[in-house]
Amino acid sequence: MFVSPRAPLLATVGLAAMMLSGCTAIREHRGYYFDPVLSAAVTPGVDNRESVQGTLGRPTFTGQFDQRDWYYVSRETKQLAFNRPQPYAQTVMHVRFSDSGTVESVNRSGLELARAISPVGWETPTLGSERSFFQEIFGNIGAVGQRGQGGQTGDNPQ
Repeated sequence: MFVSPRAPLLATVGLAAMMLSGCTAIREHRGYYFDPVLSAAVTPGVDNRESVQGTLGRPTFTGQFDQRDWYYVSRETKQLAFNRPQPYAQTVMHVRFSDSGTVESVNRSGLELARAISPVGWETPTLGSERSFFQEIFGNIGAVGQRGQGGQTGDNPQ
């Protein structure tokens, strides 16, 4: 069997190409797809809820405390290999309606208002005593069925 002198070089180049292909950035779109013409067509004082929903579709979410606020959110992220996705573009369109249902205002914002938050730690702080792993597992041994230790109500005396 004849092996070309180029075979090891081609195998090395092919292996390197496969390894480097895993390092390409993954780009992803999340949320609403904005059409610049349609999103610019929403006019305060002219449009109402039905016309906005007909033009833009259902909102991404509505206001939690006031149903007069509709939000359309779009976010572009990129991720390298196994890293956490990082946003590089974001658009939030806030449509506010008056009490009569007509568009009162339309505001747009971008990534400048987004904030990264990090939790305080890996555990949720709780009130009470700190128990070890073994206390959690074996702490109820002997306590099951004892009076005043739970599992029994005060209505059923023994």
